[in-house]
Amino acid sequence: MKKTKLTIVFILTIAAFLSFTEEKKESKLAMVETIVADKKPNIIFLLADDMGYGELGSYGQQTMKTPFLDSLASQGMRFTDFYAGTAVCSPSRAVLMTGLHTGHVSIRGNKGKYKNNYKRVPLKKSETTLGEMLQNAGYQTAMIGKWHLGVSNDDTTWAKERGFQYAVQEQWGENEKGEEIDERVHWVNNTQDSIFYDYNKYSCLDEFRTNFALDYLDKKTNDTPFFLYMSYRTPHAHEYFLRKTDLYKDKIEEWPEIERRHAARITMLDKQIRRLFNKLKASGELENTIIIFTSDNGPTNENYHDYKFFNSSGDLKGYKRDLYEGGIRVPMFAYWQHKIKSGTISKHQSTFYDVMPTLAEIAKIEAPTNIDGISFLPELLNKNQVKHKHLYWEIHGKGVKSFKQATRFGNWKAIRQFNSHHTELYNLENDINETNDVSATYPALVEKANKILKQESVQIEQYPFSGGVFKD
Repeated sequence: MKKTKLTIVFILTIAAFLSFTEEKKESKLAMVETIVADKKPNIIFLLADDMGYGELGSYGQQTMKTPFLDSLASQGMRFTDFYAGTAVCSPSRAVLMTGLHTGHVSIRGNKGKYKNNYKRVPLKKSETTLGEMLQNAGYQTAMIGKWHLGVSNDDTTWAKERGFQYAVQEQWGENEKGEEIDERVHWVNNTQDSIFYDYNKYSCLDEFRTNFALDYLDKKTNDTPFFLYMSYRTPHAHEYFLRKTDLYKDKIEEWPEIERRHAARITMLDKQIRRLFNKLKASGELENTIIIFTSDNGPTNENYHDYKFFNSSGDLKGYKRDLYEGGIRVPMFAYWQHKIKSGTISKHQSTFYDVMPTLAEIAKIEAPTNIDGISFLPELLNKNQVKHKHLYWEIHGKGVKSFKQATRFGNWKAIRQFNSHHTELYNLENDINETNDVSATYPALVEKANKILKQESVQIEQYPFSGGVFKD
């Protein structure tokens, strides 16, 4: 009997000890989770240059290989209806950086008109950038790559002076003496101690840039959240400095060399982003980092490259500088371990000017007032998502024919060229390729579209066709 009682006491003691140990473990785990929850997430924004909707395997590409990006997209949320700021580099990036669409932002074309000359237009100092917003929220901020939002002879318009504490940017155009700047020169923190990109040393420009990112991640402060904006150059047609590569060597007889190099650049970018991801994983920072990948506009058709060769626009009509879907609808996915459900696909209609309020909400701060965007963080976290009444784009170049406007409301898409005296209307639900203009059938919808096109464009001096002033 004594032995039985002792056995029962022993068992109860062990059970109590195990229960206490388990409670201690759970308490410790809860404490760790609370610490992680209280710490602001790191943010990495990856921007490709001229990557079309159909140039990733996860968006239907059959020939060019992007295994890592496809894998990352499958582990996060992939957007089917995400749009760039507009259809060309500089204004699209201005939209991304300010949360203002191209009817409101200060940059609306790659160049603006100054008297009789067309020159680059910098962001206004009154326009808050992503870097400034997040730096003010206590983030370490870094920008590496293509800035394209300043003027070459005024470094107060460069990334370093617009909210990025660490900035490595290529610079081109003319210096104060009117001399052409070699775009292989990269300025680090706006200093004269610039670094020259040697294409004999690196496989591509994006390897060179990724090295800066890896170095930055090593040297930054570990107990402070960071925002890293990686502005890559792939697959821009004018990235001339590609080292000789054996990628796709089995296609040398089948493909023109310009197309083989195009495919090689995209696969090389895939490898560079894998390097960046592995660095985060090794450092233990991946779990508290959101990664967003997208492109600044649709695919290029320049420098003898044919965007149709790899079906770079997918099933969409048009390419870079078009306001048809192929010019502005771009690949976009977001990865955030344990936060974004793996393998999800979103049809939410979103765009570049939504990035600022989204990152503000991620950083648990208020976005600047009077911007045009709506945060898509609820969509990422599978919560109730507010939708836009309409999306808006415009694009400017030299001459009247270059000014175009577009809007999407629901599944309806309207496009108008300044001097056409006609607003095209398409139903994207059953005509994603925009082949059937139904404007004659739906005059009330055309009237609605014209009202949007007129009201959303505010006049600005450097863009003479701005202001929504077109003839009906």
